[in-house]
Amino acid sequence: MIAAHAEKRKRRILMLTGLAVGLWAILGLTSLTLAPASATHGQMGAPVLAGFSETRINAERIRFTLADERYTLLRTATGWTLEETGGYPVRPDRLAGLAGGLETLSFDEKRTDDPYKHDRIGLGDPLEGGNGALIEVTDSDANLIHSLIIGRKNEAIYVRDPEDAQTFRAEGDLPPFYNRRGWLDLDIIDIDPSAIRSVRITDSNSQTLYLRRQEGGDARSFRPAPPNQDDRLISRLAASTTALAVTRLTPIDVKPAADLTTAPIAEHISETFDGLEIDLKAYREPTGLWVTLRAVEAGEGARRAQAINEKAEGWAFRISDYDFQDFTPDVTSIVQRNF
Repeated sequence: MIAAHAEKRKRRILMLTGLAVGLWAILGLTSLTLAPASATHGQMGAPVLAGFSETRINAERIRFTLADERYTLLRTATGWTLEETGGYPVRPDRLAGLAGGLETLSFDEKRTDDPYKHDRIGLGDPLEGGNGALIEVTDSDANLIHSLIIGRKNEAIYVRDPEDAQTFRAEGDLPPFYNRRGWLDLDIIDIDPSAIRSVRITDSNSQTLYLRRQEGGDARSFRPAPPNQDDRLISRLAASTTALAVTRLTPIDVKPAADLTTAPIAEHISETFDGLEIDLKAYREPTGLWVTLRAVEAGEGARRAQAINEKAEGWAFRISDYDFQDFTPDVTSIVQRNF
């Protein structure tokens, strides 16, 4: 009886101890974002970047430094570009969102001033491996106009001066800035799969194949066509996958085509029913898998061809391994032919 009572008391103590530990953990986490007793301060509602509305016209570079990446928005004679891509234009909507967001960003309540807690609200110094984003705005003489570390936690934005441990919650809105790809307009081609009439591929073995379908045919109705009409189709899926590959093109990076160091290993030419052709060449570079694009205008496709070439001409686009395979299949994986 005594032993049973002791065991019951022991379990109760363990349960209470576990509950206390859990409560302390919850308290420790919530205290990171709860305002301290003196959360109000004299800058409440004031602009985070004082004078930005006047100084932004002198900005030439906006540099973002993260723990694992650094990129720079650069003002040029033709507009703002991403410097690390060799000058590819940035998205105007994102740039406008950044400029307006920095101009209207204002101080809310104080948060922690403990450097060991900065990472917990996204404000760790990225120069020391922290998870914050350091934004530096400089003019044409490389003079620093503004600098700020910005972080996000859930839906909230937090800020601090890089030279000050005091953090603040901020009121406002900013576009995503943790990845440079978000600044690039890489939506080069917008073609519905039903619009693709044919594809001509040249593989890495210099073998060519022409596939075509009748208008209204489904995705698996591509067949070898002259001069390859005698080839025997061995995979409808492989034929449709490469025939419609251009409709799924999703670049992940960009660089000047002049920076390519290798020769193309394959070519993929798509044609729509209304006469738009897209000539894609594939490159296996030391830095990854890249393609170049050129649209050929014909008939009603003229305006689209011009729009594609305005974005693509002179540039090479990096794509994923998966997409690269769709553009560069071996002819023998699609058809069997008698040589």
